[in-house]
Amino acid sequence: MLEYCPVGIIGVLTPQANTTVEPELSILCPEGVCLLTARLTSNKTSMDDRLVDYVVSMDETLDRFANAPLKAVIFACTGAAYLVDPDVEKAKLSKIEDLRGYPIITAADALAEALKLLKAYRVGIISPYGDPLHAKALKYWEIRGLEITAVHRIRNSEKNFHPIYSLLPMASKKGLSELNTTGAQAVVILGTGLPTLSTLIDTPNTQIPTISPNICLMWRAHIALLAQEPSIENLMPWVSGKTWSKRLLKKKKASEKNS
Repeated sequence: MLEYCPVGIIGVLTPQANTTVEPELSILCPEGVCLLTARLTSNKTSMDDRLVDYVVSMDETLDRFANAPLKAVIFACTGAAYLVDPDVEKAKLSKIEDLRGYPIITAADALAEALKLLKAYRVGIISPYGDPLHAKALKYWEIRGLEITAVHRIRNSEKNFHPIYSLLPMASKKGLSELNTTGAQAVVILGTGLPTLSTLIDTPNTQIPTISPNICLMWRAHIALLAQEPSIENLMPWVSGKTWSKRLLKKKKASEKNS
């Protein structure tokens, strides 16, 4: 029925100042899939309060899609999971899904599902979060059954427009190169606003898999469109870059040519 997206449309919910989600998802997006974005907005002054607001007002945000024929929605905001009661979030999402008829996939759940398929329970973490969100993130993942073997924190200047979204790809690349992966079964680079695709292609760890929220979100949403169950077979092409690396390289070459 749709000229440009015969496989389906994915609705994307991303924080109001996030400058990474849409560019990365546009590269990750497979042929035949379209993305429609609605901005998560809040007038609260603190980041933590805004993150909570994004969950509270999610149903209202989804109204901005009107009657667009969405097949899935991804909530591209990992930080909100660390601040909202998981039972409250689960009940809210379940109610919205029943009402609207499509799945809502959160960044935190997509990461957790990928780690379960990878059988990775001991993980190294690269964190772009400032205090106290960083501490809450580590506690959240420990509650979800992970043993955190090592942590590398990425710091940014307070003068930039946002402590996470203004980070450059070299930040995640440096973090990955400096993280102690001894004993880890996987590495998780947290934060949908932290650019990671170039890092994952340029510095692949052949010993253990490295994943990010945006890769896990697109994997999970895509198999939902295809009516497939999550499996290690449909996850690994995303982790390895097989499904998206050519699009990234094409984008980088075009940027270099125009610079």
